[in-house]
Amino acid sequence: MPKNIVLMGYRGSGKTSVAANIAKKLNWPVISTDNEIVKRVGSINEFVSKNGWKAFRDIESSVIAKINSGNTIVDCGGGFIEREENIAHLKQNGIIIWLKTSPQKIIERIKGGRDRPSLTGTKSFIDEVDEVLTRRLPLYSKAADHEVDSDNKTVEEVSKDILNLIKNEN
Repeated sequence: MPKNIVLMGYRGSGKTSVAANIAKKLNWPVISTDNEIVKRVGSINEFVSKNGWKAFRDIESSVIAKINSGNTIVDCGGGFIEREENIAHLKQNGIIIWLKTSPQKIIERIKGGRDRPSLTGTKSFIDEVDEVLTRRLPLYSKAADHEVDSDNKTVEEVSKDILNLIKNEN
């Protein structure tokens, strides 16, 4: 069965834009795990506020467990890697690409957003970037089949890098 292209990285790394760009080039569908969660629970901010991050991660794992198609671009929320079963499921039929982005670029990209709940519960989603990245970097590194720097590249450039990696895999 053909492999999926799974994009991972921190908020603001460009996953959603790159997923749309690659999907258009390959004529493949996109599954956004965050969009699938919104379909189930409504606002992620409100859901996390009422139910907490563990409940959110449970739903996220349920969404990921149902991804069984091939020839699909999967745009994963930044924290899916905190559960081994998510990584294992996505690797069964996918190549995981880490969009590496510096904390400075992440902050620059997400600072105007209002739809992102705090991941730490104690800081704003801007102030927590370094803390959360410190925890997640080893997880991203371990889960990634490939890494693509997305700091100073356009969506088109990142997409081209990914497509070249995938072409070389086959």
